[in-house]
Amino acid sequence: MTISHKAFRKDFCPTFEKHRDLQLNIPFVAKKNSSRKSGEAKNLPTYPGPNKMRDCYCTVNLDQEEVFRTKIVEKSLCPFYGEDFYCEIPRSFRHLSFYVFDRDVFRRDSIIGKVAIRKEDLPKYHNRDTWFQLQHVDADSEVQGKVHLELRLSEVITDSGIVCHKLATRILECQGLPIVNGQCDPYATVTLAGPYRSEAKKTKVKKKTNNPQFDEVFYFEVTRPCSYSRKSHFDFEEEDVDKLEIRVDLWNASNLKFGDEFLGELRIPLKVLRQCSPYEAWYFLQPRDNGSKSLKPGDLGSLRLNVVYTEDHVFSSDYYGPLRDLLLRSADVEPVSASAAHILGEVCREKQEAAVPLVRLLLHYGRVVPFICAIASAEVRRTQDPNTIFRGNSLTSKCIDETMKLAGMQYLHDTLKPTIEEICQSHKSCEIDPVRLKEHESLESNMENLRQYVDRIFNVITKSGVSCPTVMCDIFFSLREAAAKRFQDDLDVRYTAVSSFIFLRFFAPAILSPNLFQLTPHHTDPQTSRTLTLVSKTIQTLGSLSKSKSASFKESYMAAFYEFFNEQKYADAVKNFLDLISSSGRRDPKSVQQPILLKEGFMIKRAQGRKRFGMKNFKKRWFRLTNHEFTYQKNKGDPPLCSIPIENILAVETLEEESFKMKNMFQVIQPERALYIQANNCVEAKAWIDILTKVSQCNQKRLTVYHPSAYLNGHWLCCRASSDTATGCTPCTGGLPANIQLDIDGDRETERISSLFSLYMSRLEKMQEACGSRSVYDGPEQEEYSTFIIDDPQETYKTLRQVIAGVGALEQEHAQYKRDKFKKTKEHPIGDKSFQSYIRQQSEIPTHTM
Repeated sequence: MTISHKAFRKDFCPTFEKHRDLQLNIPFVAKKNSSRKSGEAKNLPTYPGPNKMRDCYCTVNLDQEEVFRTKIVEKSLCPFYGEDFYCEIPRSFRHLSFYVFDRDVFRRDSIIGKVAIRKEDLPKYHNRDTWFQLQHVDADSEVQGKVHLELRLSEVITDSGIVCHKLATRILECQGLPIVNGQCDPYATVTLAGPYRSEAKKTKVKKKTNNPQFDEVFYFEVTRPCSYSRKSHFDFEEEDVDKLEIRVDLWNASNLKFGDEFLGELRIPLKVLRQCSPYEAWYFLQPRDNGSKSLKPGDLGSLRLNVVYTEDHVFSSDYYGPLRDLLLRSADVEPVSASAAHILGEVCREKQEAAVPLVRLLLHYGRVVPFICAIASAEVRRTQDPNTIFRGNSLTSKCIDETMKLAGMQYLHDTLKPTIEEICQSHKSCEIDPVRLKEHESLESNMENLRQYVDRIFNVITKSGVSCPTVMCDIFFSLREAAAKRFQDDLDVRYTAVSSFIFLRFFAPAILSPNLFQLTPHHTDPQTSRTLTLVSKTIQTLGSLSKSKSASFKESYMAAFYEFFNEQKYADAVKNFLDLISSSGRRDPKSVQQPILLKEGFMIKRAQGRKRFGMKNFKKRWFRLTNHEFTYQKNKGDPPLCSIPIENILAVETLEEESFKMKNMFQVIQPERALYIQANNCVEAKAWIDILTKVSQCNQKRLTVYHPSAYLNGHWLCCRASSDTATGCTPCTGGLPANIQLDIDGDRETERISSLFSLYMSRLEKMQEACGSRSVYDGPEQEEYSTFIIDDPQETYKTLRQVIAGVGALEQEHAQYKRDKFKKTKEHPIGDKSFQSYIRQQSEIPTHTM
């Protein structure tokens, strides 16, 4: 399984707080024998029965909140998942955890083991295949959340004149406790413990909340009376202070016969009061050390993960003005190799890491087409052979790939998804390699099945030109013109320049690996994967327009199969399609205004109270969002029970948990009522809020204020206003881009680019040296400078100075904020090792200024 957790993003200034974002990329395998090849699982514990096989699946959790679940691999001790998962993380977390489960049809699924990676350790495994031993799971080790506690030690004079000391322990509140079996009814026990005493007291149970407000005080007598004449009432004997501690245990009250569930604990030695009384702090809950014996290493197998984890700390827009403007002007710089965007591609070790944030930023500000046109024209001028045009992994190729991925994803889905789904469901045999044929299979029958699939996909692709996104068409137009101008004697180069992207790098990869393009939810089974491989090879060859197509196949059986398509009508269809998508301004905008499906899935909604009488209960419904309307129905494919036109959405905001004692709720506010919805987890809730907000961002009647709580029992819970039409009491969130196709934050992309420049600062400085060296002007180039493309040393040097100055200014702002952030105890409670580790690491990184 591959999980993409793209960028844990935490905005730096509280005044300018934005959302957090995480990318996990995890090729996912459970395994015990590391000598086996990649992508395979081995030797999970056998099932205690005659069959011994297991039906396994894996979950991805933030602490204990599940945010993703894989498919079930049946009857295997070697499960291969091979799934990709990408999410944005809307809250802080302590551990990224992976649980391997064994499905049980009749009883509760059992946990085989887990891998828990601390947040501060994630950078260690960034983009690396790593094998993790599965660890034993027990209730005492599964903790999350934090506790707000106040301790006060005071003197009490008894009637006999003896001075005693009394300890007041005030437990104020907890935050982020786990939901156990669908509910959380927490209470706390507070214990003063020592070698010869243990005195415990208990709070009230708080029902249906994982953020309980206790605010209860418990008093304990410290049984060491002393003379009132002592010079300090905190002057205890050393052994007494060291031997006493306060222990706070959190529990979930349960109606089950097994008893209450442990949620976590904290232990505080009383010696902390010698420096400060009263003593108030936030603490992270910790696991309970019960002395249980761990299993032998390897007893539970292991899990192979590849975590791609980046962390971007983002300021508000005005901080990025100088660097952002420099990047956005790149298309207008002459020559383009002297521009900031092109320089980024030169200094990064991999063009891909430069292309991703560059394209997203330029798309966000509408500058991607002129920039790609400029760098493509420059690359074509440097190309000597028309057969190699755009075939390398250049900055141009990577930028066009990323643009197609972002702007063309819905086009790809509309074109390929129906046929891909049919291929996955039908399981027709399409093997045409005689060596691989099974005994009962017919080569002629398999060829016919495969030919039908290729024909269908070829036809839907070549007839989809009118739906190709405008930004892709404009780029293809510039490629066609630049190639035709450079190689005037080659009449086919105007086609191959475009087909090398649309067929070879867009449609063919999506057919080959549909799960990577969200065309299928999981990796396909081996037979279907083989079918898609054969289809992809054929489509790629059809689109390439090569003069000797049969020779392009290494396998003789593929060359024989291709004879089915060795007709002029296929070449004509490809050329007509390429002509259409590379013609500028040729499309009627009204022809592509069909509803675009943006998101769908099951959620729980509260009845809207359309009838005067009747229960406003919660029900599970299938929700569907297009760029025209937001609907829900009982099940997928049923007629809609309710339809909300996009123009009627006035705001989309989170709903406070206290309204219905339910987590992950949000509200879709309409002119007459609000629809209250609960998502499955925090990641899903954020995704729905973001996409609903974006699609309705430009509505003329959008609200500026809203009620963060529900209207219940005749009043709003937030402001206590009695009228259900009362004006909201809290400003609405906003500022999201209105482009419903792309989820892009321009500030975050600029920060990512700044981080890349900072990472490769030594290469920037080396490039400066290359510009300043006389060898660049009129002498033989030094070998160490030869990797850089420098067409104009003076203009490039000028841009480099501006880039280094802009990056240095941002680094200074980051360093200052880190120092300020360290002082906030609520955001970084006692026990939070991740922030302290982060501060320590960042203090070792030098800043670069002019």
